[in-house]
Order: sequence, then structure tokens, then C-alpha cells
Amino acid sequence: MKISAVLLAVFVSLGASTLAQAQTAVSSENNQKPIYRVNVVSRTTRAVSYKHRSGATKINFHGTDLMASAAGEAKVESKRGALEIEVEFSGLERPTLFGNEYLTYVLWAISPEGRPVNIGEVLVGDNHRSKLNVTTDLQAFALIVTAEPYYAVRRPSNVVVLENEIRSDTVGATEAVDAKYELIDRGGYIPTGYNFDPVVLSARLPLEFFEARNAVRIAKSAGAETFASSSYENAVRQMKRADALATMRHVDRKALIAESREVVQTADDAREIAVKRIDADRLDAERDAAAAQVADANAQSNKDKRARRQAEAASVDADRRRADADQAAATARRQQQDAQAESERNLAAATEANQAAADAQQGQRNAEAESDRNRVAAASSDQQFQQAVQDREELRARLLQQFNAILATHDTARGLVVNLSDVLFDTAKYTLRPEAREKLAKISGIILAYPDLRLAIEGNTDSVGSDTMNQELSERRAGAVLDYLAMQKIPAASMTSQGFGKMRPVASNDTAEGRQQNRRVEMIVSGDVIGTTIGPVSQNIPLTTRP
Repeated sequence: MKISAVLLAVFVSLGASTLAQAQTAVSSENNQKPIYRVNVVSRTTRAVSYKHRSGATKINFHGTDLMASAAGEAKVESKRGALEIEVEFSGLERPTLFGNEYLTYVLWAISPEGRPVNIGEVLVGDNHRSKLNVTTDLQAFALIVTAEPYYAVRRPSNVVVLENEIRSDTVGATEAVDAKYELIDRGGYIPTGYNFDPVVLSARLPLEFFEARNAVRIAKSAGAETFASSSYENAVRQMKRADALATMRHVDRKALIAESREVVQTADDAREIAVKRIDADRLDAERDAAAAQVADANAQSNKDKRARRQAEAASVDADRRRADADQAAATARRQQQDAQAESERNLAAATEANQAAADAQQGQRNAEAESDRNRVAAASSDQQFQQAVQDREELRARLLQQFNAILATHDTARGLVVNLSDVLFDTAKYTLRPEAREKLAKISGIILAYPDLRLAIEGNTDSVGSDTMNQELSERRAGAVLDYLAMQKIPAASMTSQGFGKMRPVASNDTAEGRQQNRRVEMIVSGDVIGTTIGPVSQNIPLTTRP
């Protein structure tokens, strides 16, 4: 990856005076490596456009100045519906060197538009090496590795330790892309003043257990205990179960890893909910402030009205005194000069009072105009917000009604769940029957009208047969639905498919009726346009492997 002048490594090589102007270095106490707090907002990356089904190619990785000893190699191969990436890294040091909150590494794919996608966790072995196999729906992207507090983060930190570089034998069209994307500063997950105790790792327990603790503490520091209490309390309960597994004399590592990953997902969801609710409270406060400005403007208007009345009374009094002076001049000529002088003084007072009245009237008009502008601005902001919420709810209800007319559909927190029963497939096979293809064609016609919708296709079976057979059947049925929808022009990037085998029954497998209910394929329709997004899939659930 070719990086512009904002790259962290540039700051390391600058002279002392330039470095002082550019950024202040973080202390390296507790044997931490020095990291420069740089808010990276723009990077020039050398991305590769991998041609669909063009075969395998290789790229290299080189370490940044934060970890110059790190290196790696990746094999990228086009598979049906996705790109498969096999990566091997060497020279990786423990991520805790960069701070107490960093426990793991994450591999990111960066699209040409600057969208980062978390495609896998990089676990460091005892020999400072790591291997992982991952897939991505992106066709053109660059790859980086960052240090993170846990595996389920949604934005990369600025602790970039590895970047891809193009080899002379790399197959694919390379292009320079100005990718603008956000990186979280070091310490960005921990608010200022929050005491984050160091994590003491134990070789007896898996890394996922400590990532779970990190995720819960970070969620609490983000305000999840107050603003997402239900999700946060659920994460705490899950963490207690993980603690119980960790304190057993003979630790079941597989069960502990599964429980810990569920904790990470729940805690990160709670953190995201808290951040959104805090933003919503901020918007409410801004609306309240606008209302207060309207009230202040009204108070000023009333004050100006009182001033105008006082000026009018002064004018009337001046007229009376002028009349008295004229009468005195008519009756006593010898007092004419004094009366004339008094008249002139009274006239000046009247003029002054008239000017004050005119100024008060202009002030009132200005205040009323400002009050009207503030009132219109406040009403428009609230109306736009309410209209957006109403539009999402109406679209969600309309889609539910349209889907229900074709296949059984119900509304859930994850989104609209469309159910394809087992009868739409050949027995014990993943071939779609004509009736199923007809219904899916109707479903796709609805979905194509809303490009922002996302589909998660999940296959399930009953408990009859071996685990391997059920897992493969569920994956292939989900994949068959995805392939058919892709043939209907639904973008592959907006769909995912998974197989769960017999792991998620909705009825008892002891009866024929229950087993038939469990043999199903569900499509979860979600997206911001209907007020719902599907969270990241737990890593302990096997993803569908496409042939």
C-alpha cells in the first residue's frame, strides 16, 4: 500500500523541530512502543481489481514503522460469489505493546471508495506467526492489519502494523485510489479520564476470553450501562457465564471461546446503541436550546412593547407642558422669553421621546422577525426527523404486507424474516422447485425497488441424519436461494448466506410436524431504509463455503 504524507512512518523519520510541529509523541512508559497521535483522514492506496474467476494471484505485506519486523504473503483466488484470501504473517509482536486496550489484530479490506470491512481476526502464535483463510464480496480492495481491543470492531484504529504491496507477478488491474476513510485514534475507545486497568493475559485461558472483558469495559466506558442498559446487562450476564467457565478446574476451551465471542458481539452492539442514543439526546438538547431562544426573543419583544408605551406617555406629557407654556406666554408678555425657552426644552424632550419610540418599534420588529425565524427552524428540524421515522415505519409495514402475500413473513428485531419451507425443495436436496423459483422471483422484484436493502439467507435442517450431512444441506439450500436471487439481478454485495444445520430449531424434532418446521430457509431483510441492520455474524458459526 502506497501511503501519502500523512503516513505514521513519515513522522518517525522527521527531524525534532518538524516533529514538534506535526504531532506530540505518546509516552513509552510500561515498555510500550511510541505511537504518534495522528488523525489520519486521507490515504492514497494502491488497490487491486481482481477479475472475477481469473484464478489465483499473490500479494505481499510489509510492516510499517510501528512494527518493521512484520511481513506476510496473501493468496487471492476468485470463487463463485466471493474472493477467497489465504494469508500468512510473520514477525508479529503482541498487540499489548501499543496500549492496555489492544489485545488482538484485525485484517481489513478497504474499498476504492474508502469503506473498511472487517474480514477476520489475526491471532498471534507462539512463534510470532499467524495464518487465516477469509472471504470478501469486494472485487477491488487494498489490505491492512491494525491492532484492536477485540475482534468485532467496526472501524479500524490508526495503529496500522501491516499494509499490502503489489508484486511484479500480481495478476489484476492495479489503480491508485484516493480512499478517504476514518481511523480511530489510539485511546479512541476509552474516554478521557477513564481508568482502564491493564489486562493480565493467562496462557491457561484463550485470548477470546480477555477480548470479551475488553468489550464489556469499553461498552461501559461508552455509556452503555445508562443508554443501552438491556443490551449491556445481557453482555454482563454472558460475561459471568464466561467467568464461570474460566474458573473451572478443567477449562472447556471450545465452550469458553464460543461464550466469549457472544459476549464481544453483545457488548459491541450495546456500545453502538449507546453512541446512537447519546447523539439523539444531543439533538434533543439542541431543539430545546432553539425553543429557549424563541422564548428569549418573546421576552425581549414584551420588553420593547413596555418601552414604547413609556415613550408614548412621555410624548403626551411633553405636549401638555408645551400647552401650559403657550398659555403662560399669552397671559404674561414679560414672561414670554422664559416661556419660549421652556417650550424649546419641551420640544427637544418630545423629539427625544419620539426617537426613543421609533427605536423601540424597530427593535420590536427585529425581535419578532428573529422569533419567527427561530420558530420556523425548530419546527422544520422536528418535522424532518418525525417524517424520516414515519417513512421508515411505513416502508417496513408495506414490505411486510407485500412479502406476506408471497411467503410467510414476520417482523423481528433483526428485520423482516421471510420463511421458505422445506416443501419448496426436493426431498433431502437443495434443488429449488418451480414453485419456489416463482415465489423468489416475486420477492426479488420487490427487493430490486429498494437498493439499500440487505439480505441474510440462513439454512436450517431437522435433527435427522449426521451433523455433517445436515450442515452441508443447510449451506447448499441457502446458497441455492442466494444464487437464484443473484440471477434475478440482486447485487451479490447486498447478500450473505449461511448454514446452521440442526443448531437452530424452532420446534421439537420429536414429531414429524416439528421436524418439517425446522427444515426451512429464512431470508432476513434489513437495512437503514427500514430502521434495521443485521449485526456481524458470530465467528464460531460456520459461514457457507461456496463451491
